[in-house]
Amino acid sequence: MNRKPVFDLVRKLLGRGFRQSEVQALDAALDLAGEPASKRHRALVPSEAAIRLIREFEGCARLRSDGFVEAYPDPGTGAAPWTIGWGATGPGIGPGTVWSRTECDARLASDVARHAQDVALAIGTAATTQSQFDAMTSFHFNTGAIERSTLLKRHISGDYESAAREFARWNRAGGRILKGLVRRRAAEERLYRSH
Repeated sequence: MNRKPVFDLVRKLLGRGFRQSEVQALDAALDLAGEPASKRHRALVPSEAAIRLIREFEGCARLRSDGFVEAYPDPGTGAAPWTIGWGATGPGIGPGTVWSRTECDARLASDVARHAQDVALAIGTAATTQSQFDAMTSFHFNTGAIERSTLLKRHISGDYESAAREFARWNRAGGRILKGLVRRRAAEERLYRSH
């Protein structure tokens, strides 16, 4: 896999060059996410539109007065999964977790690259515009559900109108409709349709 587009994207996200430890961490993440070439679709990478959308809706919440960022509980459940930075969740993130802004930005870059690769693998050889890919990457970043979604099935079948309408169905967390998810899904649908 040509990793240059991924590293270029991460460099843009960070707004600076890499530290050696960051190069090694990103290489390791790409190795873990790697698939045999026979299973890859093509080298789609999210554009600035996808990054802007993800940053807008994830936010880098809970910025402390000392410049560090602390974890917060899921807005839908008030508990797990705990989130930090630009929507990062997973092992080691819970009450009391604190990261620097640099750590938040590096994790965002790694997470976006991983989710974009998931989307590229899921869509396979289906005709996909950059805007559609960006919208599905944002959707998957937030839901982790691209592979099981009707959105994907409709997109692969070429029924783009039905696929676009599927975004609005994913507006709940903890069983409740959340205004933020309604707004995010509407923004993703607009991006998807903007091809």
